[in-house]
Amino acid sequence: MKAHLLYSLCLLVPLCGCTGGDDGANPGPNQNGGGKRQFISMGTAPIGGAFQVVGSALSEVLNEKKGTKNWKVQAKGTKGSQENIRRLVRDELQLALSNSAISFFAVRGESGWQKKHDIRAIATLAPNVAMFITKQDSGVKRIADLRGKRAVIGPAGAGFDMFVEPILKEHGITYADLRDKLNNNQSGAVDMLADGNADAAFLGGAVPTGSITQACSSHDIYFVPFEADAKARLVEKYPFFQPVTVPADKYSDLIEDYQGLNVGSMHLITSAGQDEELIYQITKTIWENRAAIAAKHPVGKFINEKNAARFTGTDFHPGAIRFYKEIGIFDERATEKARDRQAVGRK
Repeated sequence: MKAHLLYSLCLLVPLCGCTGGDDGANPGPNQNGGGKRQFISMGTAPIGGAFQVVGSALSEVLNEKKGTKNWKVQAKGTKGSQENIRRLVRDELQLALSNSAISFFAVRGESGWQKKHDIRAIATLAPNVAMFITKQDSGVKRIADLRGKRAVIGPAGAGFDMFVEPILKEHGITYADLRDKLNNNQSGAVDMLADGNADAAFLGGAVPTGSITQACSSHDIYFVPFEADAKARLVEKYPFFQPVTVPADKYSDLIEDYQGLNVGSMHLITSAGQDEELIYQITKTIWENRAAIAAKHPVGKFINEKNAARFTGTDFHPGAIRFYKEIGIFDERATEKARDRQAVGRK
């Protein structure tokens, strides 16, 4: 009988950073048409991940549905979340995609960030459902069993540490307890499991995730479960964590529904100082054309009343707040409660 349960991962695509030119000049004041055209650069991630295709879908719809607004939005391939955030605050990008866990620590100057980065959220997008998987004969049956084992923790420099470290800590272990902390992309991590160079791998994204499906097709895979108490503490302490149930029919080696975690939704972000009217119009255009976005990429279905304005630890930009209040989906009370709960939980 094949075993089952948890740990699917990040970023509807892998987490990443950012490179890039300066051809996305700062937008001017002409958000409502006329005047000089605004060139708006949106940082995404390397080709092959979800950020790149999602950024392309968002940019295409913003250009196709702009009406009288005189802007040109261009998706820019970058290294991903961390570099996107740095380039936003340097005014090299006007919009960007990021993992909300990485944004959470960036605005606080924690977990490897040397200073606070003044960014704001525009829209919460797709969840990143992440987990540790292992082969059934590895001896790893719970996260604490990773002690003395070799585990793949995402690509080097991608930022996975920002959500993996809290997960390990709440399960009573640290990186120092591992035999080896390994780095690789998702397909490479599956290869390392296959050839015995890794005992477990942290994988995920959208459900189903291709790398996990690949692993299940060639091996008897065990989904390492989260402890219920540890998961509850993570959700209490960090607003970017969110409980997620993975249906058993999503992976061949799951024999029952898996009680997992969203480890940091993809979200669209900007700098705190970006023009309020511009971000209002960007938010409005995305919301009113979410069906057109969904026709290009499934991320569009997450631009809805329950999710788009959901607080994940990064404050929303005033322009986005203004629009969400107009349509009645910005819940200030829920945001304040989440902020207060997180502040108490992390003390």
